[in-house]
Amino acid sequence: MNEESRVPFETQPTGLETVPAPLDARPPREVSLFWRTFFLLAMLLVGCIVAWLQTFRALEFEPRVLQSAQQLASLVNLSRAALVHSDSIARVSLVKTLADEESVRIAPREPTDQYRLYDTDSLSRSVSERLYARLGPGTVVAREVNNTPGLWIGFSIDGDPYWLLTDPSRLGLVAGTTWLIWLGTALVLSLTGAALIARLINRPLKNLSFAASRLREGDFNASQLSEAVATSEIREVNIGFNRMAQRLSKIEQDRALMLAGISHDLRTPLARLRLETEMSVSDPQAREHMAADIEQVNAIIDKFLDYARPDHLEPERVSLNQVIDAATFPASLDPNTSVTTSIPPETILMGDATELQRVFANLVENAQRYGRDPVTGVVRIDIAAKAKDEWVLIKLRDHGTGVSPEMLSQLTQPFFRGDASRSSATGTGLGLAIVERAVSRMGGRFALANSSTGGLSAHIKLPRAKA
Repeated sequence: MNEESRVPFETQPTGLETVPAPLDARPPREVSLFWRTFFLLAMLLVGCIVAWLQTFRALEFEPRVLQSAQQLASLVNLSRAALVHSDSIARVSLVKTLADEESVRIAPREPTDQYRLYDTDSLSRSVSERLYARLGPGTVVAREVNNTPGLWIGFSIDGDPYWLLTDPSRLGLVAGTTWLIWLGTALVLSLTGAALIARLINRPLKNLSFAASRLREGDFNASQLSEAVATSEIREVNIGFNRMAQRLSKIEQDRALMLAGISHDLRTPLARLRLETEMSVSDPQAREHMAADIEQVNAIIDKFLDYARPDHLEPERVSLNQVIDAATFPASLDPNTSVTTSIPPETILMGDATELQRVFANLVENAQRYGRDPVTGVVRIDIAAKAKDEWVLIKLRDHGTGVSPEMLSQLTQPFFRGDASRSSATGTGLGLAIVERAVSRMGGRFALANSSTGGLSAHIKLPRAKA
């Protein structure tokens, strides 16, 4: 036994990370089509709402300026006319009435008054400019006088300056809270509508995806789509998919019938040939060779049937130790074959026991045919396994001559044979193809690599059973 076989499995390079298609590669991060459609619609609707809001504010600005300036100018002119044409007693009553009923306060303007102009934004500046134009020179629009906030308008009555104090809400666009309420309501309704539209759009695709998954698993009855939908394009897709599923179901039934016929119709004459050979051929050596040829034909039929098995499997808990023991038992009876296993006890994985036994039997048979030690002529097979995260990693290697690197990716192709150093025995060329298909059906990965110390290594990655 060479140096590599003496190293524990945990420290050996498994080859799973160095093969051309890494078995540990993770699929790219996926995004649901529903959420993708929803976010695109939501972005479109939010952009439309913001654009509509800005357009509305721009269209509202100029009419609001004119209306505010006209109302304030009219208020000032009416107050000025009322005060001019009233006597002193009536003037006091008028000022009190304006303050109580119209929330308009009129007070004398003192030279010592300190004020701050009403120029906080474009609206207030535009209104102030229009009031200057309507009320004449000397007009002052302030937002605070002597530390008292409000909308203050300075005007003159017969040369005497006065202040008119009114509610600041007379000047301004719609309040920010009002805009937020309307904007929030519009956003909620828009996002709800986007979710409903996205769900409506993606429902046929979701049904098609589910039907395709059922069809892939061989469940043809559950893969039927409705052909009475209102949308013509979806209806045509559903009709086409259903017809395809029906044809695939018919092909699957024909294949099963054909396989059963091949197995029966070929094995029956082979059995008769075997019986006639035993009874009619007197030469023991010729009889032995003829029986071996018949067994080889039987083995070829088995290979073809194994390769053509359905893809659907129901995974179950399988003991790897028992499967390896059953698969390697015939090889252990051969005096020229040595099988060494290093598998932790109670290694349980998810798969099919019969398929797994067929997988390892094919690998062991392949190693016996092509993995003979060129020096000793003995076939040495090392099988090791270990659990890693949610997987069980299995390695089976021989100590033969290996294959050229450019042929590694072709060894699992049906009917492909390696170079002359690994083709000294007869076969169908389906063994490794059967292994790859069976491992794939059980949700695993299969790869081949040349061992660093000689020979071919087969690496299998299968789902680990949960405790």
